[in-house]
Amino acid sequence: MAVVKIAVLDDYQKLSVPLFEKLQTFGFEVTTFTDTLLPYNHPDTPQDVKDALVKRLEPFGIISSMRERTPFPAELVNRLPNLKLLLTTGSRNASINVHALSARGIPVAGTVPEKWNPDSTTQHCVALILALARNIPQDDAIMKAGGWQTASATNLAGKVFGVVGLGRLGVSVSRIMHIAFGMKVIAWSTNLTQEAADEKAKASGLPVEDANGDKTFKVVSRDELFSSADVVSVQLVLSDRSRGLITADDLGKLKRSALFINTARGPIVVEEDLLEVAKKGLIRGVGLDVYEIEPLPTSSEWRKIKWGEEGRTRVVLSPHMGYVQDDTIIDMYKKQVENILRWHKGEAMTIVYSDNGY
Repeated sequence: MAVVKIAVLDDYQKLSVPLFEKLQTFGFEVTTFTDTLLPYNHPDTPQDVKDALVKRLEPFGIISSMRERTPFPAELVNRLPNLKLLLTTGSRNASINVHALSARGIPVAGTVPEKWNPDSTTQHCVALILALARNIPQDDAIMKAGGWQTASATNLAGKVFGVVGLGRLGVSVSRIMHIAFGMKVIAWSTNLTQEAADEKAKASGLPVEDANGDKTFKVVSRDELFSSADVVSVQLVLSDRSRGLITADDLGKLKRSALFINTARGPIVVEEDLLEVAKKGLIRGVGLDVYEIEPLPTSSEWRKIKWGEEGRTRVVLSPHMGYVQDDTIIDMYKKQVENILRWHKGEAMTIVYSDNGY
């Protein structure tokens, strides 16, 4: 059997290397890439970068991808003549055009790691909220520069926590903010009902309402959420319906003292609108773990502007770390290796995507 070349994409910490090296015993040749090129399907990606991505991927018969780090639109798929198998981590990956791959008879296999921990993103979201409320990153930098107190912190106790999307992560974060800090939780998403919110409160071990008859998870209108919340957390899944959902109209309703957190997906919020609000200092803080383009370009204003100075909003950035825990990522790669060996032996792989799902 001819040597099959495997590309492991976007493994920033090289966590896949010890696992994928074992495949060499079976005649595979593995190359690990620790950087991500600009997305092929983004309108700002120049043609020479698209061509560079094709040149990088063209020799490989098997490609291991990590979540949405490198998208695979139809145009890219159709420029990879040697591709025989595409792997992804997780049970879904909206950035892969499964239809284009299916049309060429190329299977797409996902994974559900045994050690996957949904609390990882929850912890990261709460950490960003506290980092902003308590000025942790700014105070750390000031202390290391020889300074002392320069600003007061924000009290969260008894304030209003607004969650956009009351799914698994929205419930998890809301529960913590309610129990730990006594925050009043309000929620909104397109089809969310009070009945559904009550069931989610009950399922999470919380009462449906308090002694005063106030709902634990109170469903409100979109306008009320953005105008009355002291902290707004985005917890929606990225889809055609949610892309660009949060705009200047929503952000303009926020209190000047509000904190805005996005640990879901960057494109849910219109980036230019959020940047404009932050540059004008119209809200107290912005905490981001996700961006329109990832990795965040070095030229991005999020990186360049001196936030928190001259009236600008305080900003805390992290590099999409919500799900990045070593045990989780390693287990994902382990499952990918198992899928490659199953494919090699002609056996069924776990979680194979199709045009109709997986």
